[in-house]
Amino acid sequence: MKNNYKRWKFLAWIIVAIIIYILAVPAHAATIITNHTPQQQQITGTVTGEDNLPLPGVTVSVKGEARGTVTSFEGEYSITAGQGETLVFSFLGYKKQEIPVGNQTRINVQLEEDVDALDAVKINAGYYNTTRRESTGNISRVTAEEIENQPVISPIQALQGRMAGVEVTEQNGVPGAAPTIRIRGQNSLRSTRNDNGNLPLYIIDGVPVNSAAVSSINQSIALTGTDPLNGLDLSNIKTIEILKDADATAIYGSRGANGVVLITTKNGGFYGGKDHIQFNFYSGISRVSHFIDLLDTREYLTLRRQAFENDGVEPTNANAKDLLLWDQDRYTNWQEILFGNSAPTLNAGLNYSGGGENTSFNIGASYFKQGSVFPGDYSFEKKTLHLSLNHQSNNQKFRTNLSLNYGVNDNNLFSSTNFVSTALNLPPNAPEIYREDGSLNWENSTWSNPLASLQSEGNSRADNIVANIGLEYQVLKNFTLKTNLGYTYLDSEENILLPKEIYDPALWERVSNRSQHSFISRKSWIAEPQLVYNTSIKEHHIDALVGATFQQSDNSSLSINGTGYTNRHLIGNLEAADAVATTQDRDLMYKYSAIFARIGYNWNQTYFLNLTGRRDGSSRFGPDNRFANFGAVGAAWIFSNYQFTNNNFPFMSFGKIRGSYGITGNDQIGDYRYLDAYESTPGPGGLYPTQLTNPSFSWETNKKVEAALELGFFQDRINLNVSWYKNRSSNQLVGYNLPAITGFNTVEANLPATVQNSGLEIEVSALNVKNQRFQWRSSLNLTVPSNKLIRFEGIEQSPYANTYQVGKPLDLAILYQFDGVNPETGLFQVVDVNQDGIYDYSDRVISSNLGRKFYGGFNNQFNYQNFSLGFLFEFVKQQGNKIYNSVPGFMGNVFEQEKNGWTQENPGANMQRASQSISALISYINAYSSNYGLTDASYVRLKTLSLSYNFPGKLLEKVNLAGAQLFMHAQNLFTVTNYQGLDPQNPGVISLPSLQTITGGIQVNF
Repeated sequence: MKNNYKRWKFLAWIIVAIIIYILAVPAHAATIITNHTPQQQQITGTVTGEDNLPLPGVTVSVKGEARGTVTSFEGEYSITAGQGETLVFSFLGYKKQEIPVGNQTRINVQLEEDVDALDAVKINAGYYNTTRRESTGNISRVTAEEIENQPVISPIQALQGRMAGVEVTEQNGVPGAAPTIRIRGQNSLRSTRNDNGNLPLYIIDGVPVNSAAVSSINQSIALTGTDPLNGLDLSNIKTIEILKDADATAIYGSRGANGVVLITTKNGGFYGGKDHIQFNFYSGISRVSHFIDLLDTREYLTLRRQAFENDGVEPTNANAKDLLLWDQDRYTNWQEILFGNSAPTLNAGLNYSGGGENTSFNIGASYFKQGSVFPGDYSFEKKTLHLSLNHQSNNQKFRTNLSLNYGVNDNNLFSSTNFVSTALNLPPNAPEIYREDGSLNWENSTWSNPLASLQSEGNSRADNIVANIGLEYQVLKNFTLKTNLGYTYLDSEENILLPKEIYDPALWERVSNRSQHSFISRKSWIAEPQLVYNTSIKEHHIDALVGATFQQSDNSSLSINGTGYTNRHLIGNLEAADAVATTQDRDLMYKYSAIFARIGYNWNQTYFLNLTGRRDGSSRFGPDNRFANFGAVGAAWIFSNYQFTNNNFPFMSFGKIRGSYGITGNDQIGDYRYLDAYESTPGPGGLYPTQLTNPSFSWETNKKVEAALELGFFQDRINLNVSWYKNRSSNQLVGYNLPAITGFNTVEANLPATVQNSGLEIEVSALNVKNQRFQWRSSLNLTVPSNKLIRFEGIEQSPYANTYQVGKPLDLAILYQFDGVNPETGLFQVVDVNQDGIYDYSDRVISSNLGRKFYGGFNNQFNYQNFSLGFLFEFVKQQGNKIYNSVPGFMGNVFEQEKNGWTQENPGANMQRASQSISALISYINAYSSNYGLTDASYVRLKTLSLSYNFPGKLLEKVNLAGAQLFMHAQNLFTVTNYQGLDPQNPGVISLPSLQTITGGIQVNF
């Protein structure tokens, strides 16, 4: 009955169209006779999208006439039109474009994607696709146009300031260092790099990738590790979607507790035999944007002499080398010397795509290199290769796609962490670095030459492969069988060579040549068979899927130290070492399996219901707790579909209310934690215990609830999305601290603690101006988060009593009460609350939130004819720790504001007196452990600025090019902040800040 209805409906539309056409012909003919037939000419051309790839099926018509055609698989068209007529180009998901014919015989058109078309743009929701209109979950999205030419290494860095609810922080400006990403806050008490329960799930083309940073023995990035996504080519990324709420993440079960990052690479399309080549290149420089104001030589020496006078101590060669032995007139800006270089940046990429109607391919390669702002010829290099292959059968029932991403990272940065802190601490009159003969100057062993570490050599190489193949077959009309198979491989090798020349020659007899070696391997495979069902019955539409996941990961790590090399040239050859010690040799296996299901229902494109469920099994838990169930429900109502809304709110073009609730889990703990563990003793025969058994601990659970309102105004030229969320993570999995008398540091256990993250997310986008020549778009995202520990039974008796407080955020500073400068001693003082003469945690009565109060981004895009200008401001409101250097009066430079300390002539100063006594040191440390050490670390940063020019079509035709663009891109151009440190995004941390980068380049399409 249903099929007959469709046939009659289709036939009726054909009859109506024929009648209208017959009635219209006479009038049309009369118009032609009356107005004279305009001179007709044959117009040809090619229609492409913003990626300069052809668009098949685009409707090309003559405005006001009944003539039209569609583009071929190659995007080409041919139509007859008069000089005074106008061609109209229209295609679903793209903005309509009208072009007067004039004297042109060939018109090439590039259609712009209609980002405001709610039904046109498909959003990757993981195991299925949806649209902004129909989505019941919270999914944020960035596209290739926003990130592909950003001069960054990791795609996570490109997300800063672009998404509500997503915090991205660069912990270190050293190339390759892993950034930190938090999706809707910190859920787990485990937050260290080596044991982090807050990492999101990374998925590349359907394949999960270990999101933990790769450990490094290179001291410059040892604290952060390297990013596992460094091997990806940013220009090959099509979209990045962030799944946030329960409706979006629950289908991933325990893996989606902290959000999901879906990365989709470009896979081409079916071009009908047309080949396309794209070449892009850019180069530029990176540098530290600003330095901290420190004392010059005169100010520093004055402060030092004052300290000796205040302490009543006579300067000697031992305690005052800077006053008695070093040049009193020398001044060196150590920040410029040690991290003030300009680092060259270069990127080149080539992409080739083509194929036929049923088969297409896309293959490309890229090369990226960034130098170092530190002294010496050091750099980070990335070489990538990507391949995608798509095929469909003639009847389009069978489809397959293959994607392969291969990246090689070569990092020869030296292994040192002290350049930044050394630059801030060294006296400005410290000795010259080199002697006249070019050798390092040790100034008679009176100082440690900071460039001695450059005598060491360090190199790391990481090979990264992410491969995926998808198979799909339509077995019945409404049933499709799918299988996703994936494989990942990461192999990292690091070698640090440490000759004795990194030390003062006076110590060479007591030190030896050394080497450190690290080998890390990560391998995983996944298989996910799925059955998909889709059907429509009148106003009812159902799409459902059921599937299973089988995954295994194998991780190995080996660390070796070699000592006693007789010759510098033999360092690194372990056969030449006097002694070789293996410090770590581990092989770990993780197995994961699950079954999952989803059913989506909508009635009349107005009411939407989405149910998801998953049963997970993880090898990280004991046999009795290995499996757990997770699920979510999401619903949405498009109230703008009702006539009542249209009549009473004619300016509202779209309105939707949605909400979700669900439970996800978390198994992000180490492997085999539920077992007794032993390690072998060095030498023959023996084992010693390293871990206590606890087979009873089980999954963390994260309950998520969300409510949201989505509105569109004036034909969706203005869009507003407001989301409120509350997530509660309980049954916290933590390494519970044990007394030392037990012989063990920790035991894995579930703590009776609950962490709550709640907040408000606001997203506004607007098409402010649009005409034939000029277009201006703006978007704003704002997040107001709230994080707190709402429950922890027995916290007072636990080891966490001095770290967390119930009702307070996890990112909490528990501090002394600052009490100014003691008018008698001239030293800082804090309040001794219990007046016992001892300063301990019982005196720390002030608690302060160091997390973000709100954050967001403000983006603008201007297009005028062939020019395009875009910029993104990132803003953060937060409180942070001050950084502190040397104690005023001690040997070592200090901040400029610390030179005016307490004196008998100036007893009202707010800085303690210059002194190098132990009491001055303790007072200074206590002050920075009080609310005196807090500061406003809020900032507004021009995160990105881009300017581009697209060459006009007439010029491209002359040189036989499909497209060409010149562009300039800048990052971190300036920051507005009251923070006194190097980088307000990491308050209280002394590390290399995010670099300011300016690049220029060209993109050419053949």
